[in-house]
Amino acid sequence: MTNKIELVQIESDHKDVNHFNPDDNVIAREKIQVKATDGFHSKIRKLVAGLGFLAFFGCAWMQWDGHQAVLWDLTNRQFLIFGLTMWPQDLYLLSFTLMISAFGLFAVTAFAGRVWCGYACPQSTWSWVFMWLEAQIEGDRNARRKLDKADISGHKVFLKLIKHLSWVAVAFITALTFVGYFTPIRELTVDLFTFEASWGATSWVFILSALTYLNAGWLREQVCIYMCPYARFQSVMFDKDTQVVTYDVERGEPRSAKRKHVQSADQKPGDCVDCTLCVQVCPTGIDIRQGLQYECISCGKCIDACNTVMDKLGFDRGLIRYTSEHALKHKEPSKIHGRLLGYTAVMSVFVGALLYGVMTLSTVDLEVDRGRGANLFRENYRGDIINSYNLRVMNKTQETKAYQLSVEGVDVESLEGVTTLELMPGEISQLPMAITVRPEHLSQRVTPIEFVVWEIESPDQRETVESRFIAPIR
Repeated sequence: MTNKIELVQIESDHKDVNHFNPDDNVIAREKIQVKATDGFHSKIRKLVAGLGFLAFFGCAWMQWDGHQAVLWDLTNRQFLIFGLTMWPQDLYLLSFTLMISAFGLFAVTAFAGRVWCGYACPQSTWSWVFMWLEAQIEGDRNARRKLDKADISGHKVFLKLIKHLSWVAVAFITALTFVGYFTPIRELTVDLFTFEASWGATSWVFILSALTYLNAGWLREQVCIYMCPYARFQSVMFDKDTQVVTYDVERGEPRSAKRKHVQSADQKPGDCVDCTLCVQVCPTGIDIRQGLQYECISCGKCIDACNTVMDKLGFDRGLIRYTSEHALKHKEPSKIHGRLLGYTAVMSVFVGALLYGVMTLSTVDLEVDRGRGANLFRENYRGDIINSYNLRVMNKTQETKAYQLSVEGVDVESLEGVTTLELMPGEISQLPMAITVRPEHLSQRVTPIEFVVWEIESPDQRETVESRFIAPIR
């Protein structure tokens, strides 16, 4: 399999892609009108898109324990994820999530090429929605092409207006939901329509609406071809066992639309009848028969279209299919898929780290500071040793909690400071504390100690911080 990165020239009846004019050396863009198709891969794509929409819109509007299910509340510096409250000090978990996503994408690419782009990428998914709305309003591919070429009329203006209004509505709902992940979406919706929303939130809603409308409605495949960096470096993750959308040249060539009249004793025509349906259904406008091209997003639409033609002609399916270079050359696949195993192994490590971090995430935070410039210790009139500390206790939950404080590791004679306290959701309490210890109970100059705070109602929810108790040299 060779990687052909080239502009595809198609017969004039089907030319609605980027094409090269040799006379003026200018690349002109013509709108791609994608023909509707149905089949196994189309059903999978719709299922994945449906689940994606359900997650995107559902997580913003869903209530969980009286709060928005997922909310990145930047104003209050807290992040709510299905009842779990994370604070800035917990953002190391976000780095694990990002690494899992990155290596998961690498693993998927090593196994099946650019399927993320074809089935789950937001740019592709929203473009499918916009194209579906366009088809519902303006008609099928031929009707849309005819409408675009028609002179201005009331009917044409009406259809175009309805289409763009539907695009604007989808773009606005999308932007509102996205901003709703950073500010409570229910309050945001009410404030927007009563003109009481903040200038920042309002600006972001309209900016993201415009970007969604532009990217999914107008740019579409241009984002995938020219703006997305993934298209440029995906081949680095490919190997000879990677499954990519491929035209079987050995079986399909020579292609002919009039098979009965070209068959001769010297050469038998291939299975490709040159119907160009694979081109007409392609969202990026390429001809997969020209070989692997970086514009291909592995959506499988050309596979479904070709299989439909093969069924009608009574030929075997799979003239266009997901396959690997080894399979095309009739070779056995490698027993060890090195890149796939490597990406999966690294991803598994980060998955384990994330799970461990979430399972051990405490609902209370404790910080201990001896204070800069403070005396290391002091002595009272009886000769007892006193160390002073500043404690910072934070309730990391969304409920009011009562906490108990204690000191372990040293025989405390007396403890000055608050040891029982109640905190509101997200409240932080600064607590000065002084620990007094009899000198005979100290066997060394520096004694390791631990400050412990726990929920009174749930003693297993606790946080421990190590510190030191310092005594004079005897």
